[in-house]
Amino acid sequence: MCGRLNVTDDPAVQDLFTSLGLPLWPEPILPQRFARAASEIPIVLQKGVQRFCEPATWWLLLERTDSSFKPSKYTSFNTRYDKLNVPRAAGYKPFRDSRCIIPAKGFGETEFRNKKPIHYYDMEALDGEALAFGGLYREWFHPVTGEIKLSCSVITLPPHKKLEHIHSKAMPLILPQYGNAIERWLDPTFNNVREFEYLLHPHLPQSLKAYPIDKPSTYNQVGDVEIITADVA
Repeated sequence: MCGRLNVTDDPAVQDLFTSLGLPLWPEPILPQRFARAASEIPIVLQKGVQRFCEPATWWLLLERTDSSFKPSKYTSFNTRYDKLNVPRAAGYKPFRDSRCIIPAKGFGETEFRNKKPIHYYDMEALDGEALAFGGLYREWFHPVTGEIKLSCSVITLPPHKKLEHIHSKAMPLILPQYGNAIERWLDPTFNNVREFEYLLHPHLPQSLKAYPIDKPSTYNQVGDVEIITADVA
């Protein structure tokens, strides 16, 4: 996943917030059609039985400055699925006690060949639907200023065969919005992570609209829409 999200105030995204027991569009979250890595994005987390929507820096590892925090030199806007159970990896502890959901309408991918981009694609949930990305978060405390800062990452999976022509390296974890996946994912007391093993394989729990764009910053569609159908549950 190449580090851009479509975090708009689409009615379906609002409905997803509502289904998670949150206000339609919590303040101070601002909608962003093009949210890039290291920007502030909304995440949904749970403490005890209470759920919250909070802004978080889309970069799991932060470094403390004199007055605040900044993204670490170590790239961490995504956390690979095969690092979640590596004890010294950045995502090991958050996978067990601070998972989150990143609601969005869609996401973008860039395919490279010889380190040069060959195409840009945007993918979106179908009309009336939104995506719930499985993520991790960390809470940081600044001992001088007293600031509390949240950071997050999106978990990435191996490439999906239906998406390989768009992006051949990875896909984001899209949580199914049926069954008990979301309830368990958000529950900070649920630490039997072996129960999440089935989520860590390439899977599309819902269909996507995919289309090529000119470039991420302007996201003008330059080709036909392709419907990528959901996998059988």
